Amino acid sequence: MNRQAILKRVKALFVVSVFAILVLLSAMAGSPGIFAQHHKSLHEEFEEVAEIVDEGEKDAGRMIIEHLIDSHEWHLWTYKGHHVSIPLPVILFHKGEWHFFWSNKLAHGHHHKGFYISKEGDDKGKIVRVVRDDMLDDEIIHAETYVERPVDLSITKNVLAIFISCILLVVIFSSVARAYRQRAGQAPKGLQSLLEPIILFVRDDIAKSSIGEKKYERYMPFLLTLFFFILLNNLLGLVPFFPGGANVTGNIAVTGVLAMFTFLTTLVSGNKNYWKHIFNTPGVPWWLKFPLPLMPIVEVVGMLTKPFVLMIRLFANITAGHTILLGFISLIFIFGNINAYVGMGVGIGFAVPFALFISLLELLVAFIQAYVFTFLSALYFGMAVQESH
Repeated sequence: MNRQAILKRVKALFVVSVFAILVLLSAMAGSPGIFAQHHKSLHEEFEEVAEIVDEGEKDAGRMIIEHLIDSHEWHLWTYKGHHVSIPLPVILFHKGEWHFFWSNKLAHGHHHKGFYISKEGDDKGKIVRVVRDDMLDDEIIHAETYVERPVDLSITKNVLAIFISCILLVVIFSSVARAYRQRAGQAPKGLQSLLEPIILFVRDDIAKSSIGEKKYERYMPFLLTLFFFILLNNLLGLVPFFPGGANVTGNIAVTGVLAMFTFLTTLVSGNKNYWKHIFNTPGVPWWLKFPLPLMPIVEVVGMLTKPFVLMIRLFANITAGHTILLGFISLIFIFGNINAYVGMGVGIGFAVPFALFISLLELLVAFIQAYVFTFLSALYFGMAVQESH
């Protein structure tokens, strides 16, 4: 065994020893009588600790999932076991009838008009309705009780967050536009001075460079809306209290709709040259086009995968950031279930510093993801309107 391998083993043994000593001292400080319980074996103690950690991990995992997914209420805080939430409108269409009520009617497993929120199975988290045995001409249609999913048009947490972000964008940019009209020819100030560099950045470094000087203006409203919508929702998702905390851009349905807008705009904008490059690519040997249209198939697949890539990139990056941040915070409570001093030590020495670092990194990611999504959209528009040389 060489010297380097020996040093690595010594370092590893040292780290393990220090950690074991810290855990032992914290356990002694937290539970002075722990060594007086001679009737428990070391194996039993280990199993108890493992069970506590396992329960903590399950609670942490449940908390992370509840934050990432959508819900029919906006949870604010929990005080002494009592959950404080904002109820949201539930709008259902089932068997030709509309049903309107507030989501607090379904809270804590309650049923209302036969509807309830499923806690398991494929419909977990969805509103379903119990359907019992039905008779037709003295014959049983349904031999047993089952559930049906109504058409759910409810205002969920993410939907409300989208409404809030849209209202904020309208208010902010309406005030900026009013200031430009009132202060024509003067130096910008206030929100003008904050937003003008960002707007010019989107115009000069995204739209002009990707689409071209002649045709970029027609796409500027869409690109600016896309950029600021993603940016604002990314930032609001990092705020831990209302109206923040909703995981809008980490919802694959939202990112899918944004990507579909880009895809449809690209298809509508495509000129003759764009479609020629897809179905009759210039400079490609004829045997790659006929009799088997290999290149057209490759081009069509590439065209269809572009919105998919946009959707997954934004969804995955935002979801990953929230998961890592909540994971570090959860470590405090997981180790705190074992011993309060261990939880405090892990929080001060590891979880909180890393959570702060990830939070700062998430601020950067919020801008980067808004930029990447907008830039790729502009790039696709530029490819669609490019003239043949």
